[in-house]
Amino acid sequence: MNHRTFVKSMKHIAVLGSTGSIGTQTLEVVAAHPEKFCVEVLTANTHWELLAEQARRFKPDCVVIADETKYGLLKEALRDEEVKVYAGEDAIAQVVKQSHIDIVLVALVGYSGLVPTVEAIKAGKLVALANKETLVVAGELINRLLAENDSVLLPVDSEHSAIFQCLNGEELNEPEKLILTASGGPFRGRDYAYLQKVTPAEALRHPNWKMGAKVTVDSASMMNKGFEVIEASWLFRMKAEDIEVVVHPQSIVHSMVQFTDGSVKAQLGVPDMRLPIQYALGYPWRLASDFGRLDWRQLHELTFEEPDRKTFRNLDLAYGAMRRGGNAPCVLNAANEVAVAAFLAGRCSFTGMSDVIERTLERMDFVISPSLEDYRETDHAARRMAEGFVDIINS
Repeated sequence: MNHRTFVKSMKHIAVLGSTGSIGTQTLEVVAAHPEKFCVEVLTANTHWELLAEQARRFKPDCVVIADETKYGLLKEALRDEEVKVYAGEDAIAQVVKQSHIDIVLVALVGYSGLVPTVEAIKAGKLVALANKETLVVAGELINRLLAENDSVLLPVDSEHSAIFQCLNGEELNEPEKLILTASGGPFRGRDYAYLQKVTPAEALRHPNWKMGAKVTVDSASMMNKGFEVIEASWLFRMKAEDIEVVVHPQSIVHSMVQFTDGSVKAQLGVPDMRLPIQYALGYPWRLASDFGRLDWRQLHELTFEEPDRKTFRNLDLAYGAMRRGGNAPCVLNAANEVAVAAFLAGRCSFTGMSDVIERTLERMDFVISPSLEDYRETDHAARRMAEGFVDIINS
């Protein structure tokens, strides 16, 4: 990796999705290191009030609200601030290209992260990626753009940050296997009959991690881990059969790398997303923090078990989409976003989400080498098809 990108002592940052869970924790990291980081851009989807509050505190050059109907409210709230106010998804994709921005942290949810990430890479930015769907949908395209442009991508997901840390310094050694850990979520050990009746409120009670609603449901259904397998395959150039998932309820071992001599390296830490966020922003330096520390005297056991693939079908649906390639992972993501939204709205059962995704994957047209336009068309078409299956399956 070219370290010249990381020479500057003060890094100017754009935080895309600043009002979400990852975004707000990113700003906590920034606030703790005012000598290292300066916020230049903040964006949000609809939460204009919190975005205005963040703008008043961090004094960015500009803010963007994706929901154009909230532009007037945001503009009025910031009338006394020297901050530019823009609206719309196109504006988010444009502001990341500004010359004074060093790092673009992408914490947008779902497919919405793809185009801004593409534009940031084309502009030669360091991209701290917390939006796994970008690589799920278009990993081949992203890797090609990274090779063609003077850009670097650093993972923010705890699992991929762990693997990245384990591989750091191992450039001469090929990994044999990547081992992604999963907490198991709130329904670990439950059977299919139980899952048929769970509510959104139950699915949102994650035992270890503080995350947004969509990611929390994905974690409960194991789709989040399926996405992470696909993301890891593109980030670290590994085949599906060389990426293993194990359930680790304590969420202390964040992931592991097995090497060809049989050695295994693991990255451990308390389950706190600020750790991988700070590692990505500060790389290659580890910045001091007051985050929690592991107390080895109280840590009595670390356990690992096989995931229940029969009950939690999303994991194998993700592996299948990854093996097929082309636009299949894009279909997977689009159908999942529709299914999760329907579940949260009470229109789809928890187990019905997998049915919606599976049927959409079976019916969608396959494109073996998609362009960015192909991804757009696939995303739109898969969403329409998935919506139809939501109505059929849950009628």
